[in-house]
Amino acid sequence: MDKKWFIYRKLFFSTFTLSAFTFGGGYVIVPLMRKKFVEELKWLEEKEMLDLTAIAQSSPGPIAVNASILMGYRMAGLPGVLTTVLGTVLPPFIILSIISSFYIAFRDNLYINAILKGMQAGIAAVITDVILSMGSSILKEKEIISVIVMFAAFFAAYFFNINVIYIILTCGAIGALSVLYHRKIKKNKQKNGV
Repeated sequence: MDKKWFIYRKLFFSTFTLSAFTFGGGYVIVPLMRKKFVEELKWLEEKEMLDLTAIAQSSPGPIAVNASILMGYRMAGLPGVLTTVLGTVLPPFIILSIISSFYIAFRDNLYINAILKGMQAGIAAVITDVILSMGSSILKEKEIISVIVMFAAFFAAYFFNINVIYIILTCGAIGALSVLYHRKIKKNKQKNGV
């Protein structure tokens, strides 16, 4: 029982802290979750984090909440989901409640506007870090399909302005076909005794 409460506590305070100090949307929370759960706590492998991010991104809803749901379920089942969702949702709820009370004062304040401009630069750096670290993980695997899909998705979105929904659906279909193909090969090798 002690170990479960430790995990619940750690999940809640980790997601609460990450959510409270993450500005710029869901993509910013991904490298922070990676640092916390892969590097610091060692609860996930790098590959699991990539899979978790892909599922969270392709699921409907905010990526931060989706990633928290997956993390909570992976670590502690349904109680873990409830714990991480609460930890992720509470900070923005509290912050937005306070800000909405003073919206006009915040909107016209030069210092607040300057701080928000500075945060935009920081957010760009964090997102660049995510792209480089996760992209390099894909390149290290040397699985040609993943590399092609990664670059094709970038070109489709950036140069051809293809809707992200179509890119996600196409990548999901390619991933599913790739998994089925690898399973078939594995099954044939087992069948032939190789």
